Amino acid sequence: MNRLSPPTTVLVLGLGNDILTDDAVGLLVAREVRARLGSKSGIEVRETTEMGLTLLDEIVDYDCLVLVDAVQTGQAPPGHVHEIGPDELPQVTATSPHFLGVGETLALGTSLGLVMPRLVRIFAIEVEDPFTLGTSPTPAVAQAVPVTVERVVAQALEWAKAED
Repeated sequence: MNRLSPPTTVLVLGLGNDILTDDAVGLLVAREVRARLGSKSGIEVRETTEMGLTLLDEIVDYDCLVLVDAVQTGQAPPGHVHEIGPDELPQVTATSPHFLGVGETLALGTSLGLVMPRLVRIFAIEVEDPFTLGTSPTPAVAQAVPVTVERVVAQALEWAKAED
């Protein structure tokens, strides 16, 4: 990654697809976090529609990563926020040789000798409908956005303070 400014220690990265109802929740959270934090020193907030191996370009060179994404486990009600570390991620069975899950992407970056985040926290919001075309999330997922924003902001600020 080529940044002209000094390195930022904490990256808040929202993942999703902004035209698929609930799948956009990571992007919605990232937008609210950016609005709340402004240009807080030591924290960068970004959004991406990329996934798998292309995430390496997004996360290399950061000390800390707060990732926000949609998940559909069927084990929790829509709107539930799962908060997990990278070692708690299930191994993903690849449906394509071009697909890697978040855990596999982090491991690959490390094995390639890239500068990977040493602290990672994932906020995965349980979604109801990640497949329907639309620009508004379902009600339960929309209600989870402010709660998730609070938790993500708190995590980013805690890590940014620790990095000072």
